[in-house]
Formats: sequence, C-alpha cells, structure tokens
Amino acid sequence: MLNSHNYNPDVLTCLANLSNDEVFTPPQLVNPLLDLLPKEIWSDKNARFLDPVCKSGVFLREIAKRLMAGLEKQIPNQQKRANHIFNNQLFGIAITELTSLLSRRSVYCSKTANGKYSVCDAFDKPQGNIRFERVLHTWASGRCVFCGASQQEYDRGDELETHAYQLIHTENPEEIFNMKFDVIVGNPPYQLSDAGDSAGSSPIYHIFTEQAKKFNPRFLSMIIPSRWFAGGKGLDHFRDTMLKDRRISHLVDHPIASDVFPGVKVIGGVCYFLWERDYSGPCRVTTHMNGVDDTMKRPLDQFDTFVRFNKAISILEKVKAKKYPPMSEQVSRQKPFGLRTFVQPTGKGNVTLYANKAVGKIQKSDITNSIDMIEVWKVLISMAYGEGGEARDYPRMIMGRPIVAPPPSACTETYLVVGAYETEIEAKNLDNYLRTKFLRFLVGLRKNTQHITKDRFSFVPLLPMTKVWTDKKLYTHFGLSDDEIAFIDLIVRPMEMKSE
Repeated sequence: MLNSHNYNPDVLTCLANLSNDEVFTPPQLVNPLLDLLPKEIWSDKNARFLDPVCKSGVFLREIAKRLMAGLEKQIPNQQKRANHIFNNQLFGIAITELTSLLSRRSVYCSKTANGKYSVCDAFDKPQGNIRFERVLHTWASGRCVFCGASQQEYDRGDELETHAYQLIHTENPEEIFNMKFDVIVGNPPYQLSDAGDSAGSSPIYHIFTEQAKKFNPRFLSMIIPSRWFAGGKGLDHFRDTMLKDRRISHLVDHPIASDVFPGVKVIGGVCYFLWERDYSGPCRVTTHMNGVDDTMKRPLDQFDTFVRFNKAISILEKVKAKKYPPMSEQVSRQKPFGLRTFVQPTGKGNVTLYANKAVGKIQKSDITNSIDMIEVWKVLISMAYGEGGEARDYPRMIMGRPIVAPPPSACTETYLVVGAYETEIEAKNLDNYLRTKFLRFLVGLRKNTQHITKDRFSFVPLLPMTKVWTDKKLYTHFGLSDDEIAFIDLIVRPMEMKSE
C-alpha cells in the first residue's frame, strides 16, 4: 500500500485544465513523445529546444531532466550544468500571462528565473527564456487575419486574455528568438470559439503546426486532435499536406483521448507525430486502444484520408480490388430537399416529411430541391450520430439505424438520402446493407466525429441492391480472413437486420 506520508505527487499531474481547448499535458504523455527523439540528442550540449505553446512548462521540465543526466560527464559540476542547460538550451513561448508564470515555476522552480531559489543562477531577467508578450489580433472584415478569430468574440479589454497566441500572429515566427532550434515540441491550443457560427468553434492547432515548421528545426513533435485524419472544419489543405509529407517518421494515435488526458473530452481522439527535417520515407504508425498497441510502417497517403487502424489496410485493399464504384456517388449532399433542420410538418399535404424528432405531412409545393426524388423509395440516415470517438465502449454502432421512406416523401437536413430506388425491395436491401458491420466499419474509417456526410461512404462499395447482403455474404465475397473479421467485430457492434 502507498505510504501517504511519503507520497509526493507530481503537481503537473494534478492541475485542472484551462478548458478543453487549452489542455495541460500530463508528464505521462510528454515522455513517450520525447522518447521518439534520438537518444544522442540528450548528450548534445549545443542542441536547442523550444516549446512555442507553454502552458505548464512540463515539456521543458522533462527535457531538462534528460539533459541533466545526459550532460553529466561533459559538465560534471551540477550548478554549471544547470546554468548551461537553462540559459542556453531551453526556450519557451507561453500562451497566456498565467501560463508564463506557471511554466517558470515548473521549469526554474521559482516564480522568477533570476529569483533566489531558481535552479539557474545565470539569468539577469525574471522571465528567463520563457517569454510572454501580449499580442493583439489583426482585424479585417470581422476576423483576425492570422487565426480567423471572430472580432465579436475576441475584441476585448486589457483586463482579459486576447488568446492572440504569439506564435501564430506573425508572418515570421522564427524572428521571435532570432535563433535556430534543433527540437520544437508542444501541445497547442486546439480551437477558438466562433461567435455567430453554428459549428461553435474553429480549429487552430493546424496553424501552430504549420508555423512551427517555419523554424525549420531538425525535429518537430506536437500533440494535436486526430480529427484532421478524416475531416475537420477548414482542415482539407492541412490534411493533404500532412499526408504527403514524407518527413513524418512517427505517428502515435490515441482514439480515446481520455486515455492520455484524464477527464478531457476530445472527440475523435488525439495524436502526436515526429517530423524530421532530414528524413524521407514511410511513417511508423502506432495506435493505442483498449490497452493494446498496434504498429505498422506505411505511407500516410495510401488513401485520400488517413486510415487510423493498421489492421484496416488489408481489408480496404481487398474491397478496392473488386473495383466497385463508391457508394458516395449516390448519397445526397446536405439538405437533400432544400429543407433546413428547423422545418417541421405542417399537417397539410400528402408528402410525408421526416424531420427533426417529427414525422408528418407537408405540401409538395413547400419542397424546393430534388422534386424527382419525392416519388421514389428512399433510405435515410441521420446526419449526426453521437459516437464521435470518445465513448469508451467498443464495439460501436458508427451510425444510427436507417429509415425506409415510401413515396411520396421528403426529409429535412436532419437526414441524408443514402439511396433512392424505384422498387421497395431495393430500398429494403439497402436498409439491410447499411445495418451490416462490414459497411459501418468502412464508414467508420472516415468518421471520427459525430457527423455523417456524403464522403464518409467513399470506402463503401456500391453493390447491386437486387439481392440481400449479409455480413457472412460480404465477408465471403471480399475474401476476408478470420483475423480481419475479428477486427471488424472489435470495432463495430451488431445492428438487427430487418429482412433477409
């Protein structure tokens, strides 16, 4: 049993997070990230390290521990070694004034770098090498030209934080210190609330990653949400750039973010990567899930989106080998009938309307789009399904139960039309196909948020709906092995079939 009198917990494991957007990094996550760096870096007295998004100072603190051990033979005197490391090798940019104070306390063991109790007695300024400068947003047409923040939300008085982070509010971040860095590591803020936007917030972590590359370090590693793998607002260019960047040598994925950030909900999970300036080749991809690590070396750009599960690669290759067109070709876009979510049945008319939490009648004249689809059989699914990659229970449903809508019918943007057919039997067969674990597994490979869009069906083969497809038939048709079937069972929960 732990002796409570001798137990001295690491204070950085006990901090409450600033928010789900500015998350303190546990030491237990920092060290596996640092382990990706070459061991010889810890005995290089000329190597410089930068955390450009300091919150608790944990990255610089853990780096200091490693350098203190690695440089012991070169600089035997402990004080001289500490002075050299803290004065010449460790640098930080804090994201707020509060985190600058916290970081200095963690790294220098003193409120000020030049204080009486500082572990380094070589500083003559209280901030040491951990800087904070209050920066203002640059507004144009109601938005910040650097981070896209809403002027309505962030044009604040001096008494409030601007959240105009120094690293990303300059065109030349390398001029902040005017020096070269060998290693840049950090856990940037993930998003900014977006006043007036129904989506609620906009990601910004990709901007930090892109800015850090401008320093051209030997090594760059950041902890960021995994949503960029297969979606994310405004992340198409970032995803394309990351997938094609052969300098990413390692990618470590945690589909369940609370495994590494206790008490924090990050839909879609989190990941960290190692970018090496002088490397070019395949990436070592590791997935940590349910206590099991799965590692595989592979190119990141095998597909147009990143497939997070290594064991899914062979399944996708077998599906693609059959050369069926993708089901995404027949799935509708958002608002298939031009009706917004808030539209409700009027009770008048002869067209059945599937709306948000309601089914009833509407006039045909109220429908503005896809008039030709009203008089055919349709299969609908909800555009949002609550499992966005954070619930701890596996297997998952991936998407909600489909609805077979007889003609004449329409739906609001609450639903997508997955398929439209002249016959009832084809619609019912699609309904069954959507309920298979096989199909939902393929959808899940492109879905790491709760939203389901047309492109989520790009891996799903468009099979003829003149026959009933079951998982057993699909596994045989595509030649899946027992191990591949077992992996699908691990990821996807069964859904009852309507008819066979």
